Amino acid sequence: MKQLMLGNQAFARGLYEAGCSFVSSYPGTPSTEVTEEIAKYDEIYSEWAPNEKVAMEAAFGACLAGKRSFCGMKHVGLNVAADPLYTCSYTGVNAGMVICVADDAGMHSSQNEQDSRHHAIAAKVPMIEPSDSAEALLFAKLAYELSEEYDTPVIMKMCTRVAHSQSVVDPGERVMPAEKPYEKNIAKYVMMPGNAIKRHPFVEERMKKLAEYGNDCPFNRVEMGDTSIGIICDSTSYMYVKEVFGEKASILKIGLINPLPTDIIKDFASKVEKLVVVEELDPIIETHCKQLGLEVTGKDAFPICGEFSQNMIAEEVGMPVPECVKRDEALPVRPPVMCAGCPHRGMFYTLSKNKTTVLGDIGCYTLGAVAPLNSIEMTLCMGASISATHGFNKAQGKESEGKTVAVIGDSTFMHSGMTGLANIAYNQSNSTVIILDNSITGMTGHQQNPTTGFNIKGDPAGKIDLEALCHAMGINRVAVVDPYDLAACDKVLKEELAAEEPSVIISRRPCALLKTVKHKKPLIADSAKCVGCKSCMKIGCPAISMKNGKAAIDTTLCVGCGVCQQLCKLDALKAGEE
Repeated sequence: MKQLMLGNQAFARGLYEAGCSFVSSYPGTPSTEVTEEIAKYDEIYSEWAPNEKVAMEAAFGACLAGKRSFCGMKHVGLNVAADPLYTCSYTGVNAGMVICVADDAGMHSSQNEQDSRHHAIAAKVPMIEPSDSAEALLFAKLAYELSEEYDTPVIMKMCTRVAHSQSVVDPGERVMPAEKPYEKNIAKYVMMPGNAIKRHPFVEERMKKLAEYGNDCPFNRVEMGDTSIGIICDSTSYMYVKEVFGEKASILKIGLINPLPTDIIKDFASKVEKLVVVEELDPIIETHCKQLGLEVTGKDAFPICGEFSQNMIAEEVGMPVPECVKRDEALPVRPPVMCAGCPHRGMFYTLSKNKTTVLGDIGCYTLGAVAPLNSIEMTLCMGASISATHGFNKAQGKESEGKTVAVIGDSTFMHSGMTGLANIAYNQSNSTVIILDNSITGMTGHQQNPTTGFNIKGDPAGKIDLEALCHAMGINRVAVVDPYDLAACDKVLKEELAAEEPSVIISRRPCALLKTVKHKKPLIADSAKCVGCKSCMKIGCPAISMKNGKAAIDTTLCVGCGVCQQLCKLDALKAGEE
């Protein structure tokens, strides 16, 4: 029976139907739901790994053992997994191996706007791109066939709009492939130089065969219409082009984006008067067309930054926007803000009050950089806060040691913060690291991690003791504080910054949105006592506002954390009645 599915949900369904048996991923928007949906199928072993590199290596091990495997990540996660990716291109696979990378054009939840097609080109592995949920399901199944036929891992590139939009799919049955026994093959799987140099020609020959395959394959197709304009496009750009042009253009839809074909593009170009390439971010297809000697319009008409839309494409080519897809792109933007009761708020207020230099990391706590807290001064990538703080303090010495800290979440610390802390302990910079332990992976939607004690299915799992781990890594000073207690936060921060050795502060309080957290009654603002000093507004809690010059509490948001009460000198904020 046909169903309406998110692109990520359909992708997961395709993996299930293809007989995937092993899944290891690290959550990252917009890829997260693929693995969350897979975890609902009991026939498939699934897990959250500490980071993307581990996930890809685990998936490779499973395919080596003869089971179809999968690992998923967002675009910046593929950077972390690049090391195994570039080498398993040489080794090839045993059973099929599919890798999901989800790009985030427009940077809805990312620190850069990366085009992952470059990784596929550089690693010399095939990459396919679906344009809707139906193709996400189909391409997932075809990816395993491609992987096994050409002895290669296959990357399927999603993007925010395909991953998080819904369209109709036609689910099928799960079909298990024939068993692929593991056979020892040192020349194929041991990539020491003597073996690797012999595998490189295999990779080059494989790419030639795949490029030829792309001229007549289920991933690429031609839709002839008006031949006055021919458009080559991929991914979600295809959907926008169809909605804007309908039958008023001929279209070559590219689904196998690496390697790009030659003959089908030349043949298509010969049948149209004007050739246009519509692709988000970098001019990958456009450059390929120009290398073929074709005259093409591309980035001279369409932007290289940001995601596309129907409106933008129509405007650039001088076409009217169909009424069915018109949308107001001038809608007001709601600025991001930490949730009411967020445990990070108290610690960031303390850091701001003490005029501390804060080097930040990737997570919902990155919002500590915005007003009114204005705490974080640097955010680079997962784990960089700790490594950068070490370098910052080594460069500036005592000038910065007593006023500079790194902040990092518990999941991010597990992902790539431990090596930075090992560097601090080993090379002895007088650095203070604050681990913001909210007992979950918050930013991507409450996924478990190695510190929570539960696995992807919510079952009990191994739990890493952060305090013991930090001690074992050579940090003698480890303090734990409740970020709802501002006085305690202030005391511990000053003590650790004053210490003449490396230290770790664990700011521990569960995420306010966790279903297992029991909240207190909302606070009540006493307008008779409030003088409108706005001290309570300094923490930037969305549950507090000023009305008619007095503090007001939104009881639908307030969780009774009491942090604002500690800022009010006039006792104008009262605990709600039980």
